[in-house]
Amino acid sequence: MMVRSFALLGALFAGFLVWLIVSADAGRSNPLFELARALPYGDKLGHMILFGTLTLFAVVGSNFKRVSFGRLSLGRFSLGQQSCWGMRPYLGALVVAIVVIIEECSQHYFPSRTFDGYDLLADGVGIMLFSLLSHYLEKRFSTGNESSSRN
Repeated sequence: MMVRSFALLGALFAGFLVWLIVSADAGRSNPLFELARALPYGDKLGHMILFGTLTLFAVVGSNFKRVSFGRLSLGRFSLGQQSCWGMRPYLGALVVAIVVIIEECSQHYFPSRTFDGYDLLADGVGIMLFSLLSHYLEKRFSTGNESSSRN
């Protein structure tokens, strides 16, 4: 039940983010943009919170599914069946990260937008922080057999 709820909330939240992005691409303003401009580092905090929240919904909504990239070898250093230096990232976080990179880079094509590497960095920090929160929730809500059957 919790997974379905998070999946539904994630879909609704993604729709909200699409509306925000389309508004920004069109050069329209709204109260959230005004709030971000009024607060110190409000834009960066907004990026962290918005994409971090989407990450939480995506990770829990996908039942904490993780991905593996198979054997990763760097010279003599091999990571075996794991990736990302011994960690298997959450599928939801990976999907959000890919979408964020595409969205941030696409700003180059809209006259009302400008690419900002710090926005991308703030998105990444939000994705990582909320992935850590997801990891905490996964450990808190899992029982012996559940966590191994998910991955």
